[in-house]
Amino acid sequence: MNRTTDAITSRSFQDWLAFLEGLNIAHIELGLERMGLVAGRLGLLRLPSHVITLGGTNGKGTTCALLEAMLSAAGHSVGVYSSPHLLDYRERVRINGESPSEEAFCAAFSAVEQARGDTALTYFEFTTLAALWLFRATAPEVVLLEVGLGGRLDATNVVDSEQTVITTIALDHTDWLGPDREAIGFEKAGIFRTGKAAVCGDPMPPASLLAQAERLGTPLSCVGRDYRWAQQDGSWSFDGLGWRLEGLPLPALPVMNAATALAVLALSPFRIGEEAVRTGLRQARLSGRMQQLEPRLWVDVAHNPESAAYLAGRLAALPVSGRRLAVVGMLKDKDIAASLAPLSPLVDAWYLAGLGGPRGASADELARLQPGGRCFDSVAAALQAAQADCGEQDVVIAFGSFYTVAEVLASKAQQPASE
Repeated sequence: MNRTTDAITSRSFQDWLAFLEGLNIAHIELGLERMGLVAGRLGLLRLPSHVITLGGTNGKGTTCALLEAMLSAAGHSVGVYSSPHLLDYRERVRINGESPSEEAFCAAFSAVEQARGDTALTYFEFTTLAALWLFRATAPEVVLLEVGLGGRLDATNVVDSEQTVITTIALDHTDWLGPDREAIGFEKAGIFRTGKAAVCGDPMPPASLLAQAERLGTPLSCVGRDYRWAQQDGSWSFDGLGWRLEGLPLPALPVMNAATALAVLALSPFRIGEEAVRTGLRQARLSGRMQQLEPRLWVDVAHNPESAAYLAGRLAALPVSGRRLAVVGMLKDKDIAASLAPLSPLVDAWYLAGLGGPRGASADELARLQPGGRCFDSVAAALQAAQADCGEQDVVIAFGSFYTVAEVLASKAQQPASE
């Protein structure tokens, strides 16, 4: 490969995406040595922003979106790094609500490629460094970094953050993080910093997480102990950490994550007024999270038992007088049986879709765990069948993976405007 400066800087955005995919997008190699080396060369170990790092099994993306909305409503500039993307790679970075241009990403990719020298980087490491480069170049007041996997050895953990957040701890990625909540909690608590405020939104945090906070000298605020929230009909309340807010509007995203976001803001150096809180709660949205695409079509990226249980609650609350039809596609390294179980009592017909790639589960594999479902080679085919069967009183929910939701969004984007 010709890695001269001219060859690197002349690449188009599509050239760069092809290059990144050549790094093996599915490859995982935890550790901070490579990241630290290249980030140090680029001056990215500290950013000129107030950095908040968010880890946890579920709820990271929605908590980021809620924080972003409330901080923006209060007049602060905000950068967000999250993953994976659904349709457009640029979704991974938002600065003041907008994704950077293709040209800006090309400049970031070029800087990382030139700085890495002979250091091999994974897809996630390379893309994380590019995001950090963009944040340093634009210097928003606040940067929200969503952890990719675990925490202690995740690429995002190379940055020295001012606050940290753990949303929830549940069983996922056990091959990498350990077999139980104690092992996973230890890994996720690896983002804590000595003397820097941390929040835990899990009502039953593992002892390993609490012990790690104590060992590091991290002031940790926990839901149920240091702050509380309660939902009423049509509103909710937050109490603790110096704030008492009543009659808050219900967000489109999970209230428990809104409470976690409020706890983070209460401990931050920013002055967030109650009106900004209310405005942010009303405005916060995140693609793929119980998102209604059409009057009778919903999508959700739920892909593990905890997120599936939450989805089941949301699905049960929908005012549906007819049937619930489920389109599901999942990765084979997930706990498929436990993820489908919360939804089984609610679903009247299953449309099982195979996902491509080495990690994708086939429709036949899903059928062994969810007997009676119809099998399809793709999400698009399963969705077409489900929508053809969907009556005026029925709804379709497509879930199981970011890949599943991405395929639904892509299929809808390709339809003529009249459909």
